[in-house]
Amino acid sequence: MSDDVRDRFEIPKEMRSMAEASLEQARKTFEKFVAAAQTTADTIEERNASVREGAKDVRQKAVAYAEKNVQGSLDHAQSLLNAKDLSEVMRLHSEYVQGQMRVLTEQASEMSQIVGKAAMEAAKPKA
Repeated sequence: MSDDVRDRFEIPKEMRSMAEASLEQARKTFEKFVAAAQTTADTIEERNASVREGAKDVRQKAVAYAEKNVQGSLDHAQSLLNAKDLSEVMRLHSEYVQGQMRVLTEQASEMSQIVGKAAMEAAKPKA
């Protein structure tokens, strides 16, 4: 096998079409999930007035993180579909994994602070 043939990376049209359809279905499913999660979180917030503000902050941040992370994953999948060769696939995946590790570390730190603040507020004696 020549280097030219090995370096050329082409996804068959049928496979690309199927992957794009799956990606679109995943996007639609995710949008439905986010809507359901927001509805559920809204219901929980209404039932527990004493921690409403803290729960709202946690919910908003969790939903924002989920949206950002899933959107990033879907964008990554799309970029992989458009890759020209295997080396580009490997580069894109490496960049994605490194970026996700940074993002998840930041998100965990922020969420820890938000949850801690909410817990402190919930534990305060009522005036």
